[in-house]
Amino acid sequence: MRRILPLLLFAILYSTIIFSQSHDYYPPSKLPDRIMLNLTSDPTRSMAVTWRTSIAIDSGVVQFTEADPSPDLEERATTLSAVTSLYKSDASEANYHSCIMEDLKPGKLYAYRVGYNHFWSEWAHFRTPDRGKTNMSFIYFGDAQNDLKSLWSRAIRGAFQEAPKADFLLHAGDLVNRRNRDHEWGEWYYAGGWIYSMIPSIATPGNHEYGKNDEGNYVLSEHWKPTFTLPENGPKGFGETAYYIDYQDVRIISFDAPAFYRSAADSIAQVQWLDSLLAETDARWKIVTTHYPIYSTKFGRDNTELRTAIQPILQRYEVDIVLTGHDHAYGRGTNIPIGVRDKNSLDGPIYVVSVSGPKMYDLGFDAWMQRGASNTQLFQILNITDEVLKFEAYTVDNQLYDAFEIHKDKKGGKKFFDQTPRARERLDLPERYLDNLTEEELFDYKTRLQRYKDKVRY
Repeated sequence: MRRILPLLLFAILYSTIIFSQSHDYYPPSKLPDRIMLNLTSDPTRSMAVTWRTSIAIDSGVVQFTEADPSPDLEERATTLSAVTSLYKSDASEANYHSCIMEDLKPGKLYAYRVGYNHFWSEWAHFRTPDRGKTNMSFIYFGDAQNDLKSLWSRAIRGAFQEAPKADFLLHAGDLVNRRNRDHEWGEWYYAGGWIYSMIPSIATPGNHEYGKNDEGNYVLSEHWKPTFTLPENGPKGFGETAYYIDYQDVRIISFDAPAFYRSAADSIAQVQWLDSLLAETDARWKIVTTHYPIYSTKFGRDNTELRTAIQPILQRYEVDIVLTGHDHAYGRGTNIPIGVRDKNSLDGPIYVVSVSGPKMYDLGFDAWMQRGASNTQLFQILNITDEVLKFEAYTVDNQLYDAFEIHKDKKGGKKFFDQTPRARERLDLPERYLDNLTEEELFDYKTRLQRYKDKVRY
């Protein structure tokens, strides 16, 4: 018995370690899961969908039709075959299926399902935008990244409660923390669930979607392209990371910020592409999303090379708003310090940094920022018409925290109207942050905070 007991304990310990390392909490099955709608470069006429199954299902199809109250959907549905590819993650092997539903009609509600043989998803709905109209809304998320199931889930679900008829979701990078860990992508999908299959997504990659491979090259997450079917209309070599979408009278551009720093050739290619995209478009509204902020909210951080390269382009072509993440705090403002111009004039883009997940940094209180928040999870809702872009930032307990409007006249002239609620700015740091600061650092932080509070506000 004395000999058996140590062996038994060793066997239990060994099996526990092996199980904890190899257990897949989000395994694929014959039924479709991780169903993701993505906007195409022409959303009035097409919609992309991607999903996952176990390797037992080696083919996939999409069935879709215009929606109406009748349950007789399958009889009149169009059936399209998907492109299927095998992906082996750190947890399992799975087949990913991708298809673009084309020849859609503008301004229509569609029903669709994905699957194969006897294994199908539920029927879900999406709507194509109307041509010639600008009346749209979308939800913008800063970094999700950490504790996706337990804490980020309340951000995306709270956003859906606040804007259930949003036209799309926009993710400004760092969707996960470790780019190739299937468990984290499983949590990201768990958090959003069927929302992803009803509201299409736009995503720009963050630095946590990049990393060095075995050869030492800085590469995109292996999960990115199996997960999404995004436009491939960017510069060569930037398929599904740098791209644009024309949604009604709005041009939305994803600029791949991590790849900008990968090499001089990559930065030049993207900058030239961005310049040409903005020069050629006659879209009434222009939105750029990129992971790294043009103006940072964190003290000591400054993306100088990125700002030098693209801020003059954003200014020259009158981009309306730039949506970013990375700094794990909230900041909204312009590149010109407050107090040097007319109250409502707007001569450059509004820059926003936001965070939707629980990882938090302190604020730097630089002069560009006019509304900030520390230690606060948020999501943002943007509503756009021909004349007005309305921006609202909500905390994850669905409290309005920041708001403004940009009004645009027929000639393109813009006015800014601050509609910030009376809620006090959340600027205090929790004790766990303060305990890690030296006396000198704490004094410096308090000085910067007081300077921010004292400055002239809109």
